[in-house]
Amino acid sequence: MKNLIILLLAFVLTNTLQAQDFSIGPKFGVSQSTIKVNGDGYQSGDDKLGYHVGAFVRMGGASIFVQPEFLYTSTGGFILDENNNATIETNFNRLDIPLMVGFKLAGFFRVQAGPIASILLDQSFGDDPIGSTQNIDYRSSTIGYQAGIGLDIGNFILDAKYESSLGKIASSVAGFQTDQRQNQLVLSAGFRLF
Repeated sequence: MKNLIILLLAFVLTNTLQAQDFSIGPKFGVSQSTIKVNGDGYQSGDDKLGYHVGAFVRMGGASIFVQPEFLYTSTGGFILDENNNATIETNFNRLDIPLMVGFKLAGFFRVQAGPIASILLDQSFGDDPIGSTQNIDYRSSTIGYQAGIGLDIGNFILDAKYESSLGKIASSVAGFQTDQRQNQLVLSAGFRLF
């Protein structure tokens, strides 16, 4: 398995070094996120809309590409506190750095997947009349993955991706053990400057 991964990485890097395509440009979009909670007395609440803005770079050949992105992301979710019959709103501002590896099909359709590193810049909570948020300690950085599809229409790029975290973003709410992970659907548009 290890040799297969090394062989795949060598193939992708070789293809990238012989780059026939290099693009850079701005990227922005919206997301619909939820916080999955697994713990007594708490459950996932409604989805929350968010946004992201930043830039992308694409390098690759005619069929395989690598696309790192650098995005400021505003996202969050809701947690239902069944113990106190309350809803906790969470808001996150993050620096997201996805590294997509993908395949181009028919010159305009893309399939892509890869890891994403998220660095928490700021967190806040909505109204919390019961003080549940005093004991939520979100991790300052997490690793996750994204997978999805994309279209290239002239210099415009469109992406639809699913994102999930590989580890907990927090392990407790108000002192009660939980396993919190953020999942989101991400829709993006970008423009290739060259």
